[in-house]
Amino acid sequence: MSKKIRKPIKNEKDFSSKIIKILSQSPNKAFNYKQIGANLELDDTKSRNQIIKDLKILAASKKIIESEPGKYLVKAESQDYYEGTIDMTSRKTAYFVCPDFSEDVFIPTNNLNRALDKDKVKVYVYNRRKGKRPEGEVIEVIERNKTEFVGVIDIQANFAFVSTANPKMYTDIFIPKDKIGEAENGDVVLVTIEDWPKRADSPFGSVIRVLGKPGEHNTEIHAILAEYGLPSDFPVEVEVYAQKIDTSIQESEIAKRRDMRDTLTFTIDPKDAKDFDDALSFKKLKNGNFEIGIHIADVSYYLEEGTILDDEAYQRATSVYLVDRVVPMLPEVLSNFACSLRPNEEKYTFSAIFEVSPTAQVINQWFGRTVIYSDQRFAYEEAQYIIETKDNTIPVDISITGESYVVSDEITEATLKLDELAKILRKKRMQNGAISFDKVEVKFNLDEQGEPEGVYFKVSKDANHLIEEFMLLANRKVAEYIGKQKKTFIYRIHDEPNEDKLIAMQTVIAKFGYKIDFRNKGDISKSLNALMEEVNGKKEQNLIDTLAIRSMSKAKYSTENIGHYGLAFDYYSHFTSPIRRYPDVMVHRLLQYYLDNGASVDEEVYETKCLHCSNMESLATNAERDSIKYMQVKYMQDHQDEEFLGVISGVTEWGIYVEIVSNKCEGMVRIREIKDDYYTFDEKQYALVGATSNSILQLGDEIYVKVKNADLVKKQLDFHFLRRAE
Repeated sequence: MSKKIRKPIKNEKDFSSKIIKILSQSPNKAFNYKQIGANLELDDTKSRNQIIKDLKILAASKKIIESEPGKYLVKAESQDYYEGTIDMTSRKTAYFVCPDFSEDVFIPTNNLNRALDKDKVKVYVYNRRKGKRPEGEVIEVIERNKTEFVGVIDIQANFAFVSTANPKMYTDIFIPKDKIGEAENGDVVLVTIEDWPKRADSPFGSVIRVLGKPGEHNTEIHAILAEYGLPSDFPVEVEVYAQKIDTSIQESEIAKRRDMRDTLTFTIDPKDAKDFDDALSFKKLKNGNFEIGIHIADVSYYLEEGTILDDEAYQRATSVYLVDRVVPMLPEVLSNFACSLRPNEEKYTFSAIFEVSPTAQVINQWFGRTVIYSDQRFAYEEAQYIIETKDNTIPVDISITGESYVVSDEITEATLKLDELAKILRKKRMQNGAISFDKVEVKFNLDEQGEPEGVYFKVSKDANHLIEEFMLLANRKVAEYIGKQKKTFIYRIHDEPNEDKLIAMQTVIAKFGYKIDFRNKGDISKSLNALMEEVNGKKEQNLIDTLAIRSMSKAKYSTENIGHYGLAFDYYSHFTSPIRRYPDVMVHRLLQYYLDNGASVDEEVYETKCLHCSNMESLATNAERDSIKYMQVKYMQDHQDEEFLGVISGVTEWGIYVEIVSNKCEGMVRIREIKDDYYTFDEKQYALVGATSNSILQLGDEIYVKVKNADLVKKQLDFHFLRRAE
């Protein structure tokens, strides 16, 4: 007679972690098996016996304590509990990110216990045997990363659900009937999570705002802003306050400043710019050197600390540049008028003025408040024309005035000399180990309704580099001036690249015949620069640029100076864009305070502000990226019948990502869509391999595709695979 195999009790394997969770929610309080059973809503004999057994096992392994016969508790400071953040995947599982672990801890779906992406949580970690990846269970959500979400509402008779397009949001949100508000079925709405009852599958929420119908242009742009908690308008009281600021130029204030109005000064900006926050002045000195002024809008003069305007600017921390609009940090009365260094107007500025030798050596420096008068406004294209041709007659097709005009000899000479000095400064930076990322930017030609008519690529040229080098000089010298005094300051820091990511990148670029030199820090930066030069103009350029940028650490703001790896500077700060970045406003205030011999400020207070500004910068970057994806999908909707040549930019087990060569739009070809063979993912080759033909589809391969689906709400493109390129 065969021996009967006992089937495990349903959920038996989960009891241990569930027991620990119950005990952990009331640390140092003792429970018996009946109380635990009641908590789990289990009162059958099998379950009761299993609970008793698991309690004994947990006590024997010292994971819990038997404080008195039959009563158990867990110490709050148990070594198996850790605090960190949740990093959700798109497959409803997650990883627990905690500095105590060299690798992230896997959290299965059923162990998430209502935790959402980026939430701060307490986790019980188990399965820590050698050679096995640790796993964990969320015991407590300490702090929600966000409570507001954007999604489409599905209204039923007595309730509604809101589902989001965010692949990391694994649940929909239940909306009671009385909290639907003005929303209609199918609307895109902003909702807030108010509660998540223990036994509810979904969190409970309410509709805050109706954003519009899915797919409509304004709806989707406002949805992007709302998804990241970014504002679209200024509160009325802030606008009213800003309108009342006296923006006139006063003789009494000029008397307190260095008067630079008679020095040749001009701006170079994008042709569609409205806020000009920097200007350059140029003067030849009798000793053969040059006096070069970097003049920055004196925002801190108008933006007084402690006002509602300053509070709003701090909360925003940055302007947000979406494809069809700018969401400014400051109201227009300041950003586009009072603070903007417009031509033929006197303006208050905060300046860094340098005496520079013909070999671009800084001989002397001066920092302080000034007043300037801009003699000329250039677009980058106009300055570039002068640099390339040495001709001072701007042709009509380049002129931002719509007419041909002649630039004065003085401004032409200054532009050419500044270009010459900028090239020396740039060359020195590169020799010192700076890394040059001139990544191609995708831009759209929009019609009056904000619809995309065409795509073009923005490439940095000499005129862009001219401005960049002198802004870098000002930022570096301001940071160095305070840094050497050992006073609390706001630095822009950038850590060394992540070696694991560089090694992964090496695996990919080796397929194209490139390599990175890992011998030391200097060799890495030199070989990255050589790589950037080598791939310039090639089909794999955008892919390799993207991989290189991803391998870098993220630059951020901090009071702790570790230098800036990417720029190869020991000291670096942000001083040159206070109209659009709040850290620059704080830098201006601190610089003036220290110029007035102020004592070092509280480091902790400013580190908190740095963290906030870094976080807001990250949200703004994500929103900007989403708006580009949205516009790319919208553009491709109108080109559904066309064939496009694309480059394989990513390979996964479910398909390949393809970037179209002509417009940089990226989409997915599902593995089942490739009909010429049966393909499987080969992780070692990072490629799809055909079962019959052994043909390979790998990174950098060129193929022809056609649009299959363009989803505006998910900002997602799906392609049909047509054929390989010849």
